[in-house]
Amino acid sequence: MIALLERELRLALRTPGDSLGAVLFFILVAALFPFGVGPEPAALARLAPGALVAAMLLAALLPLDRMFGAEAEDGSLDLLLLSGVSPAGLAMVKAAGHWLTTAVPLLVAVPIAAAMLNLPIEAWGVAMLALGLATLVLSLLGTLGAALTLGARRGGVLLPLLVLPLAIPAVIFAAGAIEAQASGVSPRAFLLFLAAQAALLAPLMPLAAGAALRDA
Repeated sequence: MIALLERELRLALRTPGDSLGAVLFFILVAALFPFGVGPEPAALARLAPGALVAAMLLAALLPLDRMFGAEAEDGSLDLLLLSGVSPAGLAMVKAAGHWLTTAVPLLVAVPIAAAMLNLPIEAWGVAMLALGLATLVLSLLGTLGAALTLGARRGGVLLPLLVLPLAIPAVIFAAGAIEAQASGVSPRAFLLFLAAQAALLAPLMPLAAGAALRDA
């Protein structure tokens, strides 16, 4: 599994377009809000928590349809499964690889987007923590979605429809944590709910995605 994770990271470094595209999408979506709601600082600050979470999760969705698709097309996915690699283990590696190569670059761009949306500086750290947990949840859910839609016609359209409804609790708690910190209230409860959701999904989603890979 360590070798497979290293392989995922090497592939991401060789073709950084997916990660860079997600970061640019995130920043551009954040930049559109001041044009849509006006430049008033108070209005932007009220919208900032929800806008940050929505933009981040939509950006993290972009590379999901290629999680298993490229390897299924060139036959390497079949070789990995025939070589004795556990399908659940492979799904766990894919989820970790997606989070490291997509979510981490997005987290680096959070201060830029937060400044555009006039989020108070004292909430930036909590925003990065909450968004890190929310994107971890999305990576786990997205692994299952990518495995279920593997080989399906219009899989790229089906994938967001499967994943986004399941990610609604993560959106609520992440936005709640950011808003609480910006308002001077402790965000601990929201962050604990996010961490609990990630801990619950961590063993379940790879098992379900592995079963879907076997069927595919």
